[in-house]
Amino acid sequence: MYFTELKEFVSPPPPPLPPPSSSSSSSSSSFILLPLRPPPPSLPSRIPEALLPAAEKEEEEAEERRSRRRVFSVSLKMRVSVLVLGLSLVLTVCVARSPYQAVLQHSRIRGRQQGPNVCAMQQLKGTNKKYFTNCKQWYHRKICGKPTVITYECCPGYEKIPGEKGCPAALPLVNIYNTLGVVGASTTQMYSERAQLKEEIEGPGSFTFFAPSNEAWAALPTEILDALVSNVNIELLNALHYHMVSRRLTSEELRHGSSFASMYQGFHVHIHHYSNGIVTVNCARLIKPDQHATNGIVHVVDRVITAISNNVHMIIDVDDDLETLRTALAAAGLTTMLENDGQYTIFAPTNEAFEKIPQETLNRILGDPVALKDLLNYHILKHMQCAESIVSGTPMETLQGTVLEVGCDGDQMTLNGRAIITLKDQLGTNGVIHYINELLIPDSAKVLLELAEGSSVATASTLLVGAGLSSHLTGSEALTLLAPLDDAFKGSDTTMTPDLKKLMTNHILKEQLSSKSLYHGQELETLGGLKLRVFVYRNNLCIENTCIAAHDKTGRYATMFTVDKVLTPPMGTVMDVLKADDRFSLLVGAVQTAGMTELLNQQGALTFFAPTNDAFNAVPQPDLNRLMRNPQELSAVLRYHLGEGMLVSGGVEGSHTRVKPLQGEKLELGVRNYTVYVNKVPVADADLMATNGIVHAVNSIIKPLPPKVDREQADGPAAAFRPAASSVVDSKSFRNDEMFQKVVRSRSSRTMTQ
Repeated sequence: MYFTELKEFVSPPPPPLPPPSSSSSSSSSSFILLPLRPPPPSLPSRIPEALLPAAEKEEEEAEERRSRRRVFSVSLKMRVSVLVLGLSLVLTVCVARSPYQAVLQHSRIRGRQQGPNVCAMQQLKGTNKKYFTNCKQWYHRKICGKPTVITYECCPGYEKIPGEKGCPAALPLVNIYNTLGVVGASTTQMYSERAQLKEEIEGPGSFTFFAPSNEAWAALPTEILDALVSNVNIELLNALHYHMVSRRLTSEELRHGSSFASMYQGFHVHIHHYSNGIVTVNCARLIKPDQHATNGIVHVVDRVITAISNNVHMIIDVDDDLETLRTALAAAGLTTMLENDGQYTIFAPTNEAFEKIPQETLNRILGDPVALKDLLNYHILKHMQCAESIVSGTPMETLQGTVLEVGCDGDQMTLNGRAIITLKDQLGTNGVIHYINELLIPDSAKVLLELAEGSSVATASTLLVGAGLSSHLTGSEALTLLAPLDDAFKGSDTTMTPDLKKLMTNHILKEQLSSKSLYHGQELETLGGLKLRVFVYRNNLCIENTCIAAHDKTGRYATMFTVDKVLTPPMGTVMDVLKADDRFSLLVGAVQTAGMTELLNQQGALTFFAPTNDAFNAVPQPDLNRLMRNPQELSAVLRYHLGEGMLVSGGVEGSHTRVKPLQGEKLELGVRNYTVYVNKVPVADADLMATNGIVHAVNSIIKPLPPKVDREQADGPAAAFRPAASSVVDSKSFRNDEMFQKVVRSRSSRTMTQ
């Protein structure tokens, strides 16, 4: 219909052109091209007015579609740009064929604003030590705990051109001898000439030269340097040949754990290529790798290396300062292991380190093959770790199965944060030795008393000894110690009394346990004969009122659980707990009036948010009198304070925990500033343990919370609702609280029988 009506207002098409005659086709001037008639420009205006709204709407919709396509196109281009940038970063890492190459490429990225082929370096303040930077170091601006400054240098293989930005020129390839002078190894170049090595490294061949830097030669002890230069044709030449391999080896080919025969009598050089991008040869760090030459490649290193012929056991065997360690290794049967092939790191305690240990402890460990083997394996890492490979604290697994944190503090290597390493990088064919002046004793070689000493449970350790329990703490019994943190004793009288002695005895369980094997409802027997209950919560694992605050410490025979509180074992039923505390005298009377005594005495699992005398005294006297005269209403109020199940304060999650009361709506619990709140009423005294429940004292009568108000309704009728009940109940709020009255007058309270 639309097109039928439209045809009436459109000019008819022009008549077709007559076919050309045969005579005109033969003449070049008779062929005429007629221009096509353009469509009438006023076509839209010639549409009937009745059809205009529909046409305009269609045009608007078309324009909207075109606009959406343009927006989508721009958005798509932006997404593609971001994707390309992300892929470029991923490819930058993926293209890197080794950890060193990955770090080098990151340094290139950080230095590219300075111009082409510029690498960002991190230099330790006050030293000449520089490192190619990885992402973590770049943001921390620290290496070995010391601040760094960013410097910019030409990346390996490039040089500056005066007047141009960055390092646009590739270094001209020259022979190894001339390359040494260009890359900061001019002292090596000089000694090469003295030792008559110049002709060899200028001539034909393919060599890898691990060239000591100028600073490396300067750091060499005078007596060693004198011995080398006094016999240049033999000693110096041999030393330089040991720095050379008769083939070209790029950093990519220097793989972790590999070794290559040197040009000195075939003695091997040992390569380690660490995940942080650091590469070492005989524990000397490559500071300028991949300096190409026409007849090989130069890697500048930070120290002069020496030939290695002994394994780590032979090094220990000939050093008198490691005599005690040597004896201990033989007693533990570890000698053969250290003679075999491997990649070990040994933190070797000196004789002085053993002498620092109490003789009784040392004799016990040396006389116990299991503890001795654990002790020694705790000093051995599964892989080789040179000192120069450490740039920050890193946990590393030992042969004993646990970890040591190997780190550094400036030039000092550290173990578990302590600078106890006195001599580094004593290299053997199957590992490296670092000398330490303190013995590291793992938990698995300790008795209970040693587990507790020198930690955050020193007060508990002192009290246990004072209670006469030393024989249990130092013996071979299979036990578990519940050791409260020192903070748990703050404000408590720690004078030893019969009651305190009994309490400390109940902190020791009769069997060795793992916290991972505990389950909800489990009962654990103490040395004092009590049965303690295990409570498993979403956020905590608790034994009675105490919750485990740290990982287990598993000793030679026994285990220590670090707990957050001093244990308060259950001493009777909930009713017994209330009767024994003068703060609950009014509550005891109310319980009896409500006929709930049997409920609080019988077996069960209850959590009682028990109102103290202060809570009852805060209720207006007329209201309190009325409530006390009506046992059913009083029972309904008290049952709202009784939760199903046992919930200690440590089981309350910080944000939100719900407890179902025996009557009424759920109770809302939370923790703020180490205080537990129930329906926004603070718990004044938590975790009074009973055999059939737990009592938490509150100084206010707990009322149901008002319903939550939607934010958008805040300005409407719902705004009349008041905030949650305060901790003090005044006369008006108690009398007019509609929700509280609903609980009191609920059907279950009217039909309840006792």
